[in-house]
Amino acid sequence: MTNKLLPLIIARRYLFAHKSQNAINIISAISALGVLVATAAIVIVLSVFNGLNGLVSTLFGTFDPDLKVEASHGKAFEADSLLCGSISSCPGVACYSEVVEDNALVRYGKRQVPVTVMGVGPTYNSVTTIDSITVEGRFSPATCLLGDALAAQLAVSSLSFNPYVVLYAPKRVGKINMAHPETSFVEKVERVGGIFAVQQAEYDATRVVAPIDSVRILFDYSPADVTSISIRVDSAYTPRDVARQLQSRLPADLVVKDKWQQHESFFKMMEVEKLMAFAILLFIALIAAFNIIGSMSMLIFEKKESISVLRSIGADESLVTKVFLYEGWLLSVGGAVIGLLLGVALTLAQQKWGVVGFGGDDAYIIDAYPVELWPSDVVAVFFAVVALAALAAWYPVKVIVRKHYRSM
Repeated sequence: MTNKLLPLIIARRYLFAHKSQNAINIISAISALGVLVATAAIVIVLSVFNGLNGLVSTLFGTFDPDLKVEASHGKAFEADSLLCGSISSCPGVACYSEVVEDNALVRYGKRQVPVTVMGVGPTYNSVTTIDSITVEGRFSPATCLLGDALAAQLAVSSLSFNPYVVLYAPKRVGKINMAHPETSFVEKVERVGGIFAVQQAEYDATRVVAPIDSVRILFDYSPADVTSISIRVDSAYTPRDVARQLQSRLPADLVVKDKWQQHESFFKMMEVEKLMAFAILLFIALIAAFNIIGSMSMLIFEKKESISVLRSIGADESLVTKVFLYEGWLLSVGGAVIGLLLGVALTLAQQKWGVVGFGGDDAYIIDAYPVELWPSDVVAVFFAVVALAALAAWYPVKVIVRKHYRSM
């Protein structure tokens, strides 16, 4: 055991021993500092991406259901009693709501905007938490809700004197009458019962939530047709397990999507951005780690006489190489560990106290940068940085020690 620890003991002594040239101490400190800063930066940046991901997921979650059943091909499908019975009897399904969704045109006065109309059943407020994001009025099966940005664009309010909007959709069957094109559209008048705010333009500027029976008439669907079925999962179950069980009960032409799959392209883009940020910062860490090459070269040159002494008392080339290799690893791993602890500490401080804020009063939906520390990220950063730093120390030590040892 002593023989195995001997190179490490000598390496630690060399690392903290006084050097004849003060520049060696400075270069060594800069090398460790570079690894430290790069490691802390990677942890912090990855935590910011995690925080943004969680924030957006929360915003989407107030409007989107836990699970959604859609047709794998085509737009609409028939929600007959057999299908609804299979869904309601599935373990973990707390409640569900039929949904009909399509594009239309909304008009208020002389203003008109293309929108996505969602026809929902009376239980939709139980399936989602839409009540919590309704900033004016309330959800009602007899009235429609508008996104706040859309309501502002139309200049309409549920409290206005005439809170009625007109929805237009082209007829699904028949030809356009060029002499009277207005006859080619289905028209529905709806009362504005409230305004919601998801804080996402995808919803707030383009969505109208209306009674499902009216929307079926607007888009010329039969009373049993739906474009999706929204489902709330019981808190005692996980959405993924319920989705798996539900999928086995449904026909092959229907697919069950969880919240991640409902916005798959967006979350995949977030993952790619996080991966690219990790790769770029890891490259910066690699550049910082290569400072160790210069540091180790000077340290080996400083200890030329010590190498002669070690050789004269029987130390072979392998032992001498291990001494300086361990010294380089102590330098790099020490910087990585301290950087990791610093990054974790700063992230936790931001997570708890919101040290770095956005600034401005009520300009943002949150006051400080959102962060979320994932243990898997910490482990990945540690091993990645240590591997790069160890590799940066290995090559110069191997080459330079061999040269000095064999030239003696």
